[in-house]
Amino acid sequence: MHISLFTLAFATGIALNPFLASCAEDSKPRPPPSSFGVLLFPAFEALDVFGPLDALNLFSAQRQLKLSLIAPTLDPVSTAPRSPAMNPFKSTFSESIVPTHTFDTAPPLDVLFIPGGIGTRSPDPFFDDHLAFIRARFPKLQYLITVCTGAHLAAKAGVLDGRNATTNKRAWADAPVYGPKVRWIAHARWVADGKVWTSSGVSAGIDALLAWVGEVYGVDHADELALFMEYERHTNPSWDPFAEYYNITDHLP
Repeated sequence: MHISLFTLAFATGIALNPFLASCAEDSKPRPPPSSFGVLLFPAFEALDVFGPLDALNLFSAQRQLKLSLIAPTLDPVSTAPRSPAMNPFKSTFSESIVPTHTFDTAPPLDVLFIPGGIGTRSPDPFFDDHLAFIRARFPKLQYLITVCTGAHLAAKAGVLDGRNATTNKRAWADAPVYGPKVRWIAHARWVADGKVWTSSGVSAGIDALLAWVGEVYGVDHADELALFMEYERHTNPSWDPFAEYYNITDHLP
């Protein structure tokens, strides 16, 4: 058997140099994601969460997946508006999610979902702990996926800086306020930039999630999920009639 001098030298270097050994280990392909987390806050948009999660509920029948619902405390988190100004008709119509973990107890995550909703417009101090959690977890995530104005929270955390991203087109004017260093793409159902996937408003999260499943696990899985859900998906990430409706253009730094 012929062994090149380069191969022998590289193998010897790894044996003698822990740093090289660590680099070699890090270069190994990681297994597909299995641990998912959803970041919750009051007045989140229900479909931002339940649209993608319902597809993953079905997918979990085909492979082992783990879900963590994460909030500052274990108290139920409601879709109800946080202030009377956001609820002028005094409606009592909302749903709640019971978190499974707090920021301190959340397990290691492969994928973190950040939904949007009117709650993202809460005053800055309210989200300090959420933003700290995003910053702390981002480096070790395989993927960050935002839906709707969830991208605004990711932008405020600084993890979208220098990346392409999109968000709800009705809230387009707010995007550069939250992320002045982000390249906000107007005509986009979703945008994939490295390990960060951002979708347009509300229902766009389902299209983004199915596209992500196709990218990570295989197109056959994405097609099967859409068929099972009887969902007519959009597979073109640039399909966006809402950008036309609101007559918006890209926000670039």
